[in-house]
Amino acid sequence: MYYVVMKDRDIRDNLATEQYLMNNIEFDEPLVLFYIEKPCIIVGRNQNTIEEINSDYIADNHITVTRRISGGGAVYQDLGNLCFSFVVDSDDKNFGDFKSFTQPIIDALHQMGATTAEVSGRNDLLVDGKKFSGNAMYSRNGKTFSHGTLSLDVDLDILTKALHVQKDKIASKGIKSIRSRVTNLRPYLAPEYQDLTTEQFRDKLLLELFHANTLDEIKDKEYIVTPEDQKQIDKIKEEYYYNWDWVYGKSPAFTAKQRKHFDMGTVDIRYNIENGKVGNIEIYGDFFGMKDVNDIKQKLLNVKFDREDILKVLDQFDLDDYFKGIPEVELLKLFTP
Repeated sequence: MYYVVMKDRDIRDNLATEQYLMNNIEFDEPLVLFYIEKPCIIVGRNQNTIEEINSDYIADNHITVTRRISGGGAVYQDLGNLCFSFVVDSDDKNFGDFKSFTQPIIDALHQMGATTAEVSGRNDLLVDGKKFSGNAMYSRNGKTFSHGTLSLDVDLDILTKALHVQKDKIASKGIKSIRSRVTNLRPYLAPEYQDLTTEQFRDKLLLELFHANTLDEIKDKEYIVTPEDQKQIDKIKEEYYYNWDWVYGKSPAFTAKQRKHFDMGTVDIRYNIENGKVGNIEIYGDFFGMKDVNDIKQKLLNVKFDREDILKVLDQFDLDDYFKGIPEVELLKLFTP
Protein backbone atom coordinates (compact mmCIF):
# COMPACT_ATOMS: atom_id res chain seq x y z
CA MET A 1 0.00 0.00 0.00
CA TYR A 2 1.11 3.57 -0.75
CA TYR A 3 0.03 6.75 1.03
CA VAL A 4 -0.30 10.48 0.45
CA VAL A 5 -0.46 13.05 3.25
CA MET A 6 -1.97 16.23 1.81
CA LYS A 7 -0.47 19.47 3.13
CA ASP A 8 -3.25 21.79 1.98
CA ARG A 9 -6.09 22.75 4.30
CA ASP A 10 -8.65 23.67 1.61
CA ILE A 11 -11.18 20.93 0.85
CA ARG A 12 -11.39 21.99 -2.79
CA ASP A 13 -7.68 21.50 -3.34
CA ASN A 14 -7.72 18.16 -1.56
CA LEU A 15 -10.68 16.78 -3.52
CA ALA A 16 -8.98 17.83 -6.75
CA THR A 17 -5.80 16.02 -5.68
CA GLU A 18 -7.76 12.89 -4.85
CA GLN A 19 -9.52 12.99 -8.22
CA TYR A 20 -6.25 13.50 -10.09
CA LEU A 21 -4.37 10.70 -8.34
CA MET A 22 -7.21 8.25 -8.93
CA ASN A 23 -7.51 8.99 -12.63
CA ASN A 24 -3.94 9.71 -13.68
CA ILE A 25 -1.37 7.87 -11.54
CA GLU A 26 -0.96 4.10 -11.77
CA PHE A 27 -0.07 2.38 -8.50
CA ASP A 28 0.73 -1.32 -8.28
CA GLU A 29 -0.80 -1.43 -4.80
CA PRO A 30 -3.79 0.29 -3.13
CA LEU A 31 -3.38 3.95 -2.19
CA VAL A 32 -4.56 5.63 1.01
CA LEU A 33 -4.91 9.40 1.27
CA PHE A 34 -5.26 11.54 4.39
CA TYR A 35 -6.36 15.17 4.41
CA ILE A 36 -7.47 17.82 6.91
CA GLU A 37 -9.33 21.05 6.09
CA LYS A 38 -10.56 24.35 7.42
CA PRO A 39 -14.33 24.72 8.07
CA CYS A 40 -16.26 23.55 5.03
CA ILE A 41 -19.37 21.77 3.79
CA ILE A 42 -19.18 19.17 1.05
CA VAL A 43 -22.44 18.16 -0.61
CA GLY A 44 -22.94 14.89 -2.48
CA ARG A 45 -22.91 14.72 -6.27
CA ASN A 46 -26.70 14.45 -6.58
CA GLN A 47 -27.76 16.89 -3.88
CA ASN A 48 -29.37 20.32 -4.02
CA THR A 49 -26.66 22.50 -2.50
CA ILE A 50 -28.92 25.38 -1.41
CA GLU A 51 -31.31 23.00 0.29
CA GLU A 52 -28.54 21.38 2.35
CA ILE A 53 -26.88 24.47 3.79
CA ASN A 54 -27.68 27.39 6.06
CA SER A 55 -26.58 30.07 3.60
CA ASP A 56 -26.65 33.05 5.98
CA TYR A 57 -24.66 31.25 8.65
CA ILE A 58 -22.12 29.99 6.12
CA ALA A 59 -21.59 33.45 4.65
CA ASP A 60 -21.26 35.08 8.07
CA ASN A 61 -18.75 32.47 9.26
CA HIS A 62 -16.73 32.13 6.04
CA ILE A 63 -17.36 28.41 5.60
CA THR A 64 -16.28 26.96 2.26
CA VAL A 65 -18.92 25.08 0.26
CA THR A 66 -18.18 22.66 -2.56
CA ARG A 67 -19.60 19.57 -4.25
CA ARG A 68 -17.79 16.23 -4.52
CA ILE A 69 -17.98 13.78 -7.42
CA SER A 70 -19.19 10.92 -5.19
CA GLY A 71 -22.75 10.46 -3.94
CA GLY A 72 -24.10 10.47 -0.40
CA GLY A 73 -25.09 13.31 1.90
CA ALA A 74 -23.69 16.67 2.96
CA VAL A 75 -21.01 16.77 5.66
CA TYR A 76 -19.43 19.53 7.73
CA GLN A 77 -15.70 19.40 8.43
CA ASP A 78 -13.18 21.54 10.28
CA LEU A 79 -9.61 21.17 11.56
CA GLY A 80 -10.85 18.64 14.13
CA ASN A 81 -11.76 16.21 11.35
CA LEU A 82 -9.53 13.80 9.45
CA CYS A 83 -10.52 12.55 5.98
CA PHE A 84 -9.28 9.28 4.55
CA SER A 85 -9.61 7.79 1.08
CA PHE A 86 -8.72 4.35 -0.27
CA VAL A 87 -8.06 4.10 -4.02
CA VAL A 88 -8.12 0.62 -5.55
CA ASP A 89 -8.70 -1.14 -8.85
CA SER A 90 -12.43 -1.43 -9.51
CA ASP A 91 -14.44 -4.52 -8.79
CA ASP A 92 -18.17 -4.25 -9.50
CA LYS A 93 -18.86 -6.62 -6.62
CA ASN A 94 -17.15 -4.25 -4.17
CA PHE A 95 -18.91 -1.04 -5.19
CA GLY A 96 -21.14 -0.05 -2.30
CA ASP A 97 -19.41 -2.49 0.07
CA PHE A 98 -18.22 0.16 2.51
CA LYS A 99 -17.34 -2.38 5.16
CA SER A 100 -14.51 -3.86 3.10
CA PHE A 101 -12.94 -0.40 2.73
CA THR A 102 -13.49 0.89 6.25
CA GLN A 103 -12.61 -2.24 8.22
CA PRO A 104 -8.87 -1.35 8.34
CA ILE A 105 -9.82 2.00 9.90
CA ILE A 106 -12.08 0.26 12.43
CA ASP A 107 -9.29 -2.18 13.31
CA ALA A 108 -6.85 0.70 13.82
CA LEU A 109 -9.32 2.55 16.05
CA HIS A 110 -9.78 -0.58 18.15
CA GLN A 111 -6.02 -0.62 18.69
CA MET A 112 -6.27 2.99 19.87
CA GLY A 113 -8.90 2.18 22.47
CA ALA A 114 -12.16 2.89 20.61
CA THR A 115 -13.23 -0.74 20.92
CA THR A 116 -16.93 -0.09 20.28
CA ALA A 117 -16.28 1.46 16.85
CA GLU A 118 -18.18 -0.41 14.14
CA VAL A 119 -19.53 -0.22 10.60
CA SER A 120 -23.28 0.36 10.65
CA GLY A 121 -26.04 0.71 8.10
CA ARG A 122 -25.18 1.67 4.55
CA ASN A 123 -22.13 3.89 4.97
CA ASP A 124 -21.73 5.08 8.57
CA LEU A 125 -19.16 4.31 11.24
CA LEU A 126 -20.46 4.41 14.81
CA VAL A 127 -18.99 4.38 18.29
CA ASP A 128 -21.34 3.54 21.16
CA GLY A 129 -24.18 3.86 18.67
CA LYS A 130 -23.32 7.40 17.58
CA LYS A 131 -21.99 8.44 14.19
CA PHE A 132 -18.43 9.71 13.86
CA SER A 133 -17.90 8.98 10.16
CA GLY A 134 -19.82 9.14 6.90
CA ASN A 135 -18.50 7.50 3.72
CA ALA A 136 -19.02 7.79 -0.03
CA MET A 137 -17.74 5.95 -3.09
CA TYR A 138 -16.94 6.72 -6.73
CA SER A 139 -15.78 4.58 -9.70
CA ARG A 140 -14.35 5.56 -13.06
CA ASN A 141 -12.12 3.96 -15.70
CA GLY A 142 -11.35 0.85 -13.70
CA LYS A 143 -10.61 2.64 -10.42
CA THR A 144 -12.68 3.15 -7.27
CA PHE A 145 -12.16 5.39 -4.30
CA SER A 146 -13.99 5.15 -1.01
CA HIS A 147 -13.54 8.22 1.17
CA GLY A 148 -14.84 9.14 4.56
CA THR A 149 -14.64 11.44 7.56
CA LEU A 150 -13.28 10.81 11.03
CA SER A 151 -14.56 13.32 13.59
CA LEU A 152 -11.85 13.52 16.21
CA ASP A 153 -12.80 16.87 17.74
CA VAL A 154 -15.19 18.66 15.36
CA ASP A 155 -17.18 21.66 16.65
CA LEU A 156 -20.59 20.00 16.78
CA ASP A 157 -22.38 23.25 17.58
CA ILE A 158 -21.24 24.75 14.27
CA LEU A 159 -22.14 21.53 12.46
CA THR A 160 -25.76 21.77 13.57
CA LYS A 161 -25.98 25.44 12.55
CA ALA A 162 -24.21 25.15 9.18
CA LEU A 163 -26.15 22.19 7.82
CA HIS A 164 -29.81 22.70 7.01
CA VAL A 165 -31.19 19.20 7.56
CA GLN A 166 -34.82 18.65 6.60
CA LYS A 167 -37.13 17.65 9.45
CA ASP A 168 -38.43 14.66 7.50
CA LYS A 169 -34.88 13.39 7.06
CA ILE A 170 -34.23 13.53 10.78
CA ALA A 171 -37.59 11.98 11.61
CA SER A 172 -36.99 9.10 9.20
CA LYS A 173 -33.93 8.09 11.24
CA GLY A 174 -36.00 7.99 14.41
CA ILE A 175 -34.09 10.73 16.24
CA LYS A 176 -34.78 14.28 17.38
CA SER A 177 -31.73 16.17 16.12
CA ILE A 178 -28.41 15.88 14.35
CA ARG A 179 -26.56 16.61 17.58
CA SER A 180 -28.12 13.60 19.29
CA ARG A 181 -26.77 11.31 16.58
CA VAL A 182 -23.20 12.48 15.99
CA THR A 183 -20.17 12.42 18.26
CA ASN A 184 -16.42 12.89 18.32
CA LEU A 185 -13.91 10.08 18.67
CA ARG A 186 -11.62 11.70 21.22
CA PRO A 187 -13.55 10.64 24.37
CA TYR A 188 -13.46 7.00 23.23
CA LEU A 189 -9.72 6.74 22.66
CA ALA A 190 -7.36 5.24 25.23
CA PRO A 191 -5.88 7.75 27.75
CA GLU A 192 -2.52 7.90 25.97
CA TYR A 193 -4.30 9.17 22.81
CA GLN A 194 -6.67 11.67 24.44
CA ASP A 195 -4.53 14.73 23.69
CA LEU A 196 -3.53 13.97 20.11
CA THR A 197 -3.79 16.77 17.55
CA THR A 198 -5.54 15.89 14.30
CA GLU A 199 -2.13 15.57 12.63
CA GLN A 200 -0.85 13.24 15.36
CA PHE A 201 -4.05 11.21 15.11
CA ARG A 202 -3.46 10.88 11.35
CA ASP A 203 0.12 9.72 11.84
CA LYS A 204 -0.92 7.16 14.45
CA LEU A 205 -3.55 5.77 12.08
CA LEU A 206 -0.93 5.52 9.35
CA LEU A 207 1.34 3.50 11.61
CA GLU A 208 -1.53 1.18 12.54
CA LEU A 209 -2.52 0.68 8.89
CA PHE A 210 1.06 -0.15 7.91
CA HIS A 211 1.85 -2.07 11.12
CA ALA A 212 4.91 0.13 11.57
CA ASN A 213 6.54 1.74 14.59
CA THR A 214 7.77 4.98 12.99
CA LEU A 215 6.98 6.98 9.86
CA ASP A 216 10.61 6.59 8.75
CA GLU A 217 9.93 2.88 8.29
CA ILE A 218 7.30 3.57 5.62
CA LYS A 219 8.82 6.59 3.85
CA ASP A 220 9.37 4.47 0.74
CA LYS A 221 5.59 4.04 0.53
CA GLU A 222 4.83 7.78 0.50
CA TYR A 223 3.90 9.41 -2.80
CA ILE A 224 4.82 13.10 -3.07
CA VAL A 225 2.77 15.25 -5.45
CA THR A 226 5.11 16.66 -8.13
CA PRO A 227 5.02 20.15 -9.70
CA GLU A 228 3.69 18.54 -12.90
CA ASP A 229 0.98 16.80 -10.90
CA GLN A 230 0.06 20.13 -9.32
CA LYS A 231 -0.46 21.81 -12.70
CA GLN A 232 -3.07 19.20 -13.59
CA ILE A 233 -4.63 19.38 -10.12
CA ASP A 234 -5.03 23.14 -10.50
CA LYS A 235 -7.02 22.59 -13.70
CA ILE A 236 -9.35 20.17 -11.92
CA LYS A 237 -9.82 22.68 -9.09
CA GLU A 238 -11.02 25.34 -11.50
CA GLU A 239 -13.21 22.96 -13.52
CA TYR A 240 -14.92 21.48 -10.48
CA TYR A 241 -14.42 22.53 -6.90
CA TYR A 242 -13.97 26.31 -7.29
CA ASN A 243 -16.58 26.47 -10.07
CA TRP A 244 -19.97 27.97 -9.08
CA ASP A 245 -21.70 26.07 -11.89
CA TRP A 246 -20.44 22.77 -10.50
CA VAL A 247 -21.11 23.56 -6.83
CA TYR A 248 -24.53 25.21 -7.24
CA GLY A 249 -25.57 25.00 -10.89
CA LYS A 250 -25.54 21.20 -10.88
CA SER A 251 -28.33 21.18 -8.31
CA PRO A 252 -31.61 19.75 -9.65
CA ALA A 253 -34.42 22.18 -10.47
CA PHE A 254 -36.31 23.21 -7.35
CA THR A 255 -38.63 25.79 -5.87
CA ALA A 256 -37.95 28.04 -2.92
CA LYS A 257 -40.51 29.94 -0.86
CA GLN A 258 -40.11 32.43 1.98
CA ARG A 259 -43.00 34.27 3.61
CA LYS A 260 -43.18 36.66 6.56
CA HIS A 261 -45.82 38.93 8.11
CA PHE A 262 -44.85 42.48 9.08
CA ASP A 263 -46.85 45.31 10.65
CA MET A 264 -47.09 46.89 7.20
CA GLY A 265 -48.16 43.72 5.40
CA THR A 266 -47.20 40.18 4.44
CA VAL A 267 -44.53 39.42 1.83
CA ASP A 268 -44.45 36.02 0.10
CA ILE A 269 -41.56 35.35 -2.32
CA ARG A 270 -41.45 32.21 -4.48
CA TYR A 271 -38.66 31.15 -6.82
CA ASN A 272 -38.32 28.48 -9.48
CA ILE A 273 -34.63 27.64 -9.78
CA GLU A 274 -33.10 25.89 -12.79
CA ASN A 275 -29.38 25.20 -13.20
CA GLY A 276 -28.79 27.26 -10.09
CA LYS A 277 -30.38 30.40 -11.57
CA VAL A 278 -33.70 32.17 -11.15
CA GLY A 279 -36.05 30.77 -13.80
CA ASN A 280 -39.11 32.50 -12.43
CA ILE A 281 -40.03 34.58 -9.40
CA GLU A 282 -43.39 35.57 -7.95
CA ILE A 283 -43.92 38.17 -5.22
CA TYR A 284 -47.23 37.98 -3.37
CA GLY A 285 -48.65 39.78 -0.34
CA ASP A 286 -50.85 42.54 1.00
CA PHE A 287 -48.06 45.11 1.30
CA PHE A 288 -48.21 48.64 -0.17
CA GLY A 289 -45.78 50.33 -2.53
CA MET A 290 -45.63 53.27 -4.91
CA LYS A 291 -43.85 51.20 -7.57
CA ASP A 292 -44.59 47.86 -9.27
CA VAL A 293 -42.65 44.82 -7.98
CA ASN A 294 -42.46 43.57 -11.58
CA ASP A 295 -39.43 45.88 -11.91
CA ILE A 296 -37.61 43.75 -9.33
CA LYS A 297 -38.85 40.47 -10.77
CA GLN A 298 -37.53 41.27 -14.24
CA LYS A 299 -34.10 42.18 -12.90
CA LEU A 300 -33.82 38.92 -10.93
CA LEU A 301 -34.56 36.60 -13.86
CA ASN A 302 -31.55 34.43 -14.82
CA VAL A 303 -29.53 35.71 -11.85
CA LYS A 304 -27.60 33.10 -9.88
CA PHE A 305 -29.57 31.96 -6.84
CA ASP A 306 -26.73 33.16 -4.70
CA ARG A 307 -26.84 35.57 -1.78
CA GLU A 308 -24.28 38.04 -3.11
CA ASP A 309 -25.67 38.07 -6.67
CA ILE A 310 -29.22 38.71 -5.50
CA LEU A 311 -28.07 41.46 -3.11
CA LYS A 312 -26.30 43.19 -6.00
CA VAL A 313 -29.58 43.30 -7.93
CA LEU A 314 -31.64 44.50 -4.98
CA ASP A 315 -29.07 47.21 -4.25
CA GLN A 316 -30.27 48.91 -7.46
CA PHE A 317 -33.66 49.59 -5.87
CA ASP A 318 -35.04 51.69 -3.05
CA LEU A 319 -37.07 48.85 -1.58
CA ASP A 320 -39.24 51.22 0.43
CA ASP A 321 -40.76 52.33 -2.89
CA TYR A 322 -42.02 48.76 -3.38
CA PHE A 323 -42.61 47.55 0.20
CA LYS A 324 -43.60 50.64 2.17
CA GLY A 325 -42.60 50.59 5.81
CA ILE A 326 -41.07 47.09 5.77
CA PRO A 327 -37.49 47.00 7.14
CA GLU A 328 -34.99 46.52 4.33
CA VAL A 329 -32.82 44.10 6.30
CA GLU A 330 -35.80 41.79 6.74
CA LEU A 331 -36.72 42.01 3.07
CA LEU A 332 -33.20 41.07 2.04
CA LYS A 333 -33.43 37.94 4.18
CA LEU A 334 -36.63 36.94 2.35
CA PHE A 335 -35.10 37.43 -1.09
CA THR A 336 -31.83 35.58 -0.45
CA PRO A 337 -31.17 31.83 0.04
